[in-house]
Amino acid sequence: MSSTTETHEQPELKRAIGPKLLLLFIVGDILGTGVYALTGRIAGEVGGAAWAPILLAFVVATITAFSYLELVTKYPQAAGAALYTHKAFGIHFLTFLVTFAVLSSGITSASTASKFLAENFIVGFNLDWDQGGVTWVAVIFMIVLALINLRGVAESIKFNVVLTLVEFTGLMIVIFIGFWAMSQGNVDFSRILIFETSADKGAFLSITAATSLAFFSMVGFEDSVNMAEETKDPVKIFPKVMLTGLGITVLIYLLVSIAAVAIVPIGVLSESTTPLLEVVQAGAPGLPVDVIYPFLSMFAVANTALINMLMASRLLYGMAKQDVLPRSLGKVLPNRRSPWASIIFTTLIAVGLIVTVTNFMGTDTVSALGGTTALLLLCVFTVVNVAVLVLRRRPIDREHFHAPKILPYLGVLTCGFLVGPWAQDPIEYQIAGVMIGVGIVLWLLTWLWNRGVRAKKTRIRHPEDLAG
Repeated sequence: MSSTTETHEQPELKRAIGPKLLLLFIVGDILGTGVYALTGRIAGEVGGAAWAPILLAFVVATITAFSYLELVTKYPQAAGAALYTHKAFGIHFLTFLVTFAVLSSGITSASTASKFLAENFIVGFNLDWDQGGVTWVAVIFMIVLALINLRGVAESIKFNVVLTLVEFTGLMIVIFIGFWAMSQGNVDFSRILIFETSADKGAFLSITAATSLAFFSMVGFEDSVNMAEETKDPVKIFPKVMLTGLGITVLIYLLVSIAAVAIVPIGVLSESTTPLLEVVQAGAPGLPVDVIYPFLSMFAVANTALINMLMASRLLYGMAKQDVLPRSLGKVLPNRRSPWASIIFTTLIAVGLIVTVTNFMGTDTVSALGGTTALLLLCVFTVVNVAVLVLRRRPIDREHFHAPKILPYLGVLTCGFLVGPWAQDPIEYQIAGVMIGVGIVLWLLTWLWNRGVRAKKTRIRHPEDLAG
């Protein structure tokens, strides 16, 4: 949304990110709450073949990743979907909607993580609390995240590195326990080939709904395009690294899901609020790892929440600075230089989501918020795939990655299909609609305010007009 003139007047960012750092960023961003929190719910939709929706979600994500690769190497700037939408269509309001949808997805993702962290907190400390207690823990966690965010981005990124390592460790424990249980003959691999779907949905719709939910586990790769201006030779590096990162994460997810359904009965897994803890307890009952695993899970999903709240607050700050949203949301702390107004605003929205959705959904809050995140990003990805097709009519005289011609069309069809009511729960449309509605109201108020200010300046410049 910023003018290209302003962009060119600013000094370029330092290109300090090589292939290894970019790969760590992508893998760390994709690994997160989805696999920790939603493995059981995916199994509840399709039975033991929980790996199938994860694999399908990976295919859909990879198709769209090719579109992102074409665009990020064609326009290597740090603005992502908003930039591509604006270049393709040139409609400011559409660009705003895409940007606010990305922002909203960050808030719903962080809210999902905080609710799941609270569930693990209750289990880890063996507390006999109801959903009200869980909600309070989730709210307090969001406030702690806001304080870390207010402290400054440098501290937040350092904390993120530690959490990424914990996140990876927690998933590797599940995989190793799966192999160990297999060596002891304590697994039932026949379960991983069983499709068990509800009678009212049928196999196709159940797999579709599960794939849409599993898509939450595969998002995150799109955040990496915002690092394009700081990546060494992005045209050469991005395609290999992004596809490698997606491949690594889907392999980890498949191994985790297979271990989960082979070790734990589907009914137990689908009803648990801490599914991977069930795997650890059943697969290694003699080891004390089940005591520390809830805390590992807490730190792991905290990573997802921190990354997403950082992103959401910075996006809101950027839109406020561009006078697209109220300028008051762009206020910065004098000493820490952190955008305190946008941090507080996004935190309040997240807290409101957690409390409101919990009152309606109870223990299904994690599923509802995770599904809303997937819904918002699927809408954004649909627009991005269309943008690729539009921008192909405007070739540039610079080398860039070219996705296979058919893939953006498949991206529009697959992402658009998963946005439909056959793939989404009604509550997810309601949550997404309310959040986008808040954004539209703020945009409209800002537009009216700016229009009034411009009219006032015109009257001051031409006082003779008042005489008439």
